[in-house]
Amino acid sequence: MGSHTEPIMTEYYNFYARSSNDMDQDITYFVELAKQTGGPVIELGCGTGRISIAIAQEGIEVFGVEFSAEKLKIAKQKANDLKLSHRIKWVEASITNFQIPGKTCPLIIMPDRSFLQLINVRDQLSTLKSIRRHLDEGGLFSFHAFVPHMRKLMDMEGKHTYRGTYQSGTDEIEVYDFTELDTFNQIANITRYMEKFNSRGISVERTKSKIRLRYIFPAELSHLLAVCGFKVQNRYGSFYRAPFDSNSEELIVEAVKIARR
Repeated sequence: MGSHTEPIMTEYYNFYARSSNDMDQDITYFVELAKQTGGPVIELGCGTGRISIAIAQEGIEVFGVEFSAEKLKIAKQKANDLKLSHRIKWVEASITNFQIPGKTCPLIIMPDRSFLQLINVRDQLSTLKSIRRHLDEGGLFSFHAFVPHMRKLMDMEGKHTYRGTYQSGTDEIEVYDFTELDTFNQIANITRYMEKFNSRGISVERTKSKIRLRYIFPAELSHLLAVCGFKVQNRYGSFYRAPFDSNSEELIVEAVKIARR
């Protein structure tokens, strides 16, 4: 296994974000929200800039917040290539305590299920408080998470799950996840195996990385938002704004900052 996982992880993320159908329609959804609110927009967990750049292309000012310097480097290069650097400010910071001095916005978004990377209630509360500080009064926070249907999660327990093969230039990256559940703490411990093959089908690089996600139930999420001064305005089961119900695999939330009493 390769000892330096960050470059291939970033490369995988970059190509996954462009080609995956898991988040079908998310760019259009978030861009439409940005156009409705008029900007500026803060994107938390902006990664390699996929959604921040799409919003900036509509003439809207964006602040992209990301912890990974490697991903931000790619995002900056993309923005430079598209001559959008004047519309995007990249902020290297944790989403739990990010600071953009003197700036509040009508919209903050958190795509790519980034909320699930907050693996304890303390981090969830800290993040929501930071979001609230940076929102205008009546401002909107929009994000999403997968719905934890326990039978499906248990079916993945202790198994390798094929996640897809993604193009990387002339090479391909093949991805498998091995999932172990800590149901008491609602944690999914994922070991992600990635192998890169060249155009002749020869393996040229392998990596193994660890991912921890804290899955969250819809009712629990509503209570958490209420405690932090938000009111859920809309819940959808897809980025096409399908109604959210017991069969939904995805939960898209639009929560409004409300005045403290």
